[in-house]
Amino acid sequence: MSSRRKFLKNLGNASLLLPIASLANIPDHEIESRILPYERHYGPNDAIRVGIIGFGIMGLANARTAANVPGVSVAAVCDLYTGRIERARELFGKDIFTTQNFSELLDRKDIDAVFVCTSDNWHDVITNEALRKGKAVYCEKPMMQHIDQGLGMVKAQKATGGILQVGSQRISSIVYAKAKELYYQGVIGALNCIEASFDRHDALGAWQYTMPLDGSPQTVAWKRFNRHNPSAPYDAKQFFWWRNYREHGTGVAGDLFVHLLTGIHFITGSHGPSRIFSTGDIAYWKDGRNVPDVMTGVMEYAATPQHPSFQVLLKVNFASGGERPDDSRVRFYGSEGSIDFGWSGITVHQNKLPKAPGYGGWDSLDTYPKAAQEQIIAAYNQRWSEGDRKKIKGEPIKFNAPQGYDERLDHHINFFESVRNKKPVVEDALFGFRAAAPCLLANESYFQNKVMHWNGEALKA
Repeated sequence: MSSRRKFLKNLGNASLLLPIASLANIPDHEIESRILPYERHYGPNDAIRVGIIGFGIMGLANARTAANVPGVSVAAVCDLYTGRIERARELFGKDIFTTQNFSELLDRKDIDAVFVCTSDNWHDVITNEALRKGKAVYCEKPMMQHIDQGLGMVKAQKATGGILQVGSQRISSIVYAKAKELYYQGVIGALNCIEASFDRHDALGAWQYTMPLDGSPQTVAWKRFNRHNPSAPYDAKQFFWWRNYREHGTGVAGDLFVHLLTGIHFITGSHGPSRIFSTGDIAYWKDGRNVPDVMTGVMEYAATPQHPSFQVLLKVNFASGGERPDDSRVRFYGSEGSIDFGWSGITVHQNKLPKAPGYGGWDSLDTYPKAAQEQIIAAYNQRWSEGDRKKIKGEPIKFNAPQGYDERLDHHINFFESVRNKKPVVEDALFGFRAAAPCLLANESYFQNKVMHWNGEALKA
């Protein structure tokens, strides 16, 4: 049996011992692929009745996912648009409790857990009230709209002893679990840089969502939605496209950077960057939005006991010109290799530098007299052995999730196991705060045009 196949056979029980090569110029069909082992485990099927607060895109997606977990039923829906309340009854039955007032839903004794899927400007208020009223809470990312709201949410979780899980599902993914395992095995050496991006190339991806024809002050509870300026005149775009407005949302940083940082922090154990700078533009979607549709960020992570110092380069482009309308790329760079992340798997490749520096090629050697060159080469050969001069390479390996794998479902299962068994959640308020805060500071850097600072230990900007 070849060493390559021995390696693959023993992969599940052994550390990565063989070097894994760069992907450059290697056809995809020649890259060895492994399906990650996975078996879904459900806990006891004790009945859990769920309320959905905010029945937009994420609220509907979470309701459908939750309903797929044994023992879980969607029993109540709150939304500010009457058409979505009607849709909730179509999907979950006419007897489902519906309201436009989240407090009415939270007051119900027959609701065990709530999903907070509103616009970002309401996350902290609803989450804190839900915890005080004894509900388990699944709060969509980002956990808060403004950085000064995060600590209050952490304190609310601690004071009530309640369950609060933030909804950035990569932390529950078997793909990211495998990446974390390989990272701590030292497969890529010392981490020094991460590139991470979310690119889109269609109107829906740029948040120009379909709007109903009957949206109006009569069908939308506009004053309740517009937390910071309830007396403002009704604006359908601001309600149905709220992510485009900093008054109600957190822009691409709060929506997408936070997914990227959640995965990075999960794998590295980091509590966040120390310095943050971002820039951007409203380059294409000039539809009245006041947050950028192209944004880049640089985040500096200082060395800690958990990880070496490294840089993070972030990018979102809503007019990317890409072949796919929705594309995400993440790459971890280390001193001995890298990990590439796709939608449903990772590819690991290693490129370990030789001890010897080499000579010739694009080098100054040829600029010296011939006699000097011969002396340099003789000294080089005397100092460095053949083994010292070899660059270690191997073959790339892909790790893919099984077909049909759903990390959001696993994130829900983890949440409901915590509800049933009172065990710690996989993404608590402290983790959610540390993932969101640097993203919100990226927004502040963009709007203030300056470098921002963050202390993830003290939880202070």
